[in-house]
Amino acid sequence: MEIGQYPASGYSKEHQKTYQEWFAFADSDGDGRITGPDAIKFFAMSKLPRADLKQVWAIADSKRQGYLGFSEFITAMQLVSLAQAGDEITQDSLKRDDLSSLNPPTMDGLDALLAKSKNHAKRVDPDSDGFPQAQSPATSQWFSSSKSSKKIPLTAVTSVIDGLKKLYIEKLKPLEVTYKFNDFVSPLLTNSDFDAKPMVMLLGQYSTGKTTFIKHLLRTSYPGAHIGPEPTTDRFVVVMSGPDERTIPGNTIAVQADMPFSGLTTFGTAFLSKFECSQMPHPLLEHITFVDTPGVLSGEKQRTQRSYDFTGVTSWFAAKCDLILLLFDPHKLDISDEFKRVIGSLRGHDDKIRVVLNKADQVDTQQLMRVYGALMWSLGKVLNTPEVARVYIGSFNDKPVNESAVGPIGKELFEREQDDLLSDLKDIPKKACDRRINEFVKRARAAKIHAHIIGHLKKEMPAMMGKAKAQQRLIDNLETEFSKVQREQHLPAGDFPYVEHFRDVLGGYSIDKFEKIKPKMVQAVDDMLGYDIPELLKNFRNPYE
Repeated sequence: MEIGQYPASGYSKEHQKTYQEWFAFADSDGDGRITGPDAIKFFAMSKLPRADLKQVWAIADSKRQGYLGFSEFITAMQLVSLAQAGDEITQDSLKRDDLSSLNPPTMDGLDALLAKSKNHAKRVDPDSDGFPQAQSPATSQWFSSSKSSKKIPLTAVTSVIDGLKKLYIEKLKPLEVTYKFNDFVSPLLTNSDFDAKPMVMLLGQYSTGKTTFIKHLLRTSYPGAHIGPEPTTDRFVVVMSGPDERTIPGNTIAVQADMPFSGLTTFGTAFLSKFECSQMPHPLLEHITFVDTPGVLSGEKQRTQRSYDFTGVTSWFAAKCDLILLLFDPHKLDISDEFKRVIGSLRGHDDKIRVVLNKADQVDTQQLMRVYGALMWSLGKVLNTPEVARVYIGSFNDKPVNESAVGPIGKELFEREQDDLLSDLKDIPKKACDRRINEFVKRARAAKIHAHIIGHLKKEMPAMMGKAKAQQRLIDNLETEFSKVQREQHLPAGDFPYVEHFRDVLGGYSIDKFEKIKPKMVQAVDDMLGYDIPELLKNFRNPYE
């Protein structure tokens, strides 16, 4: 089963040339993007009803970027052709076999406008195969020097993601830097953090089928993959799209500016030597990146300490990922101490977690019923939530289901469960923009609370004498101080950081050197959450709504 259906690009050279000319004409700014206003003017020539054009835009801009690149533009034109032929426009329209052979739609008056326009041909990179390349307008300078770069008005922003970059540089980053948010909570964001593809992380004990699961989705093995009954994956492996098949060492990938992994340098060389990137050309990896992890230790093995902060690394990836799959094996249902710590580190990301009972065809139906009950009982104790976790049951590998063990009813159940999980994965690219907004808002709230905590601790320090004693008292009574901040500022208790982690980091600082709370900075973040982000979403919604 295919993980997703993406627009075909096998159209003829004649059609390609036509679409290039149309795209260059419709792209009024020449930045490789067709925004809502551009689309309204250009698509109006199709003479289609507004309701049809609304549907065309919704399907073409499935990632909710707020603009159409060249490939999305072609998809939109193909859908317009179908609509003009009287066909109903749905998501399934992209699966038609004849999509690439459709003639370009009829655009009333376009030929005359093209003839008049002398400068409609955009310059293209000789290495780009004749395709206009989408550029990120002025975003690189936002990350070079916030002092020297001019403020860019919201009208110059061409997508939701570009808008978030701008808001981060102008309003959120100053607050994070002032109150050392990057040392306590999360490293500062870079350009690549916003532009990264959606990520899916797989967690589980050794030999629960994590690497096999990725291989099953890709229908091929990735470079550097090892599969076996013993603990074979001994490192974190990021499987992503690349021009050729190769593996890149962790120290190299962590310093590449176009990769979103620079924050991992904080875990040191001991971790980076156990981290690598596996690249290969694959249509699925153009939309999703996978994170394969070492098997979580159990029994005597977990007493052998790893050379790096395993729980900290999983927590870092959890914040960046769009989906977290916890894999279990029917024969390994015990949740070890290390696995408990790992699941605990996923706090705040509950909406991303999916549980997979893999290799379920290795037991018969009666045993499976008991295994499922035991797994739910174990998870209930660890996840510590009143809601029941969604558990997908199946056998995610390339072998046929062992029907002699599970019977025909079990086989049908596995297929339906597999379809449900795959549909969850299919939706990831479409929901990537919403996820970015969600994570950005979550980060802004955390940074605001962090600023209030730091400001409060600074205020509690004496002006002259007894600073060392006062600092120790504040560190020892950190829970009480958190409660004071929560009551004074009317902040939700659930958004506060872990006391123990905060206390550990705080011990390395002199509280007296912290900045006092700056109301203007906090107000800027409040304004961003209350006005700027809603305005951004309003500007980049479907232009036909």
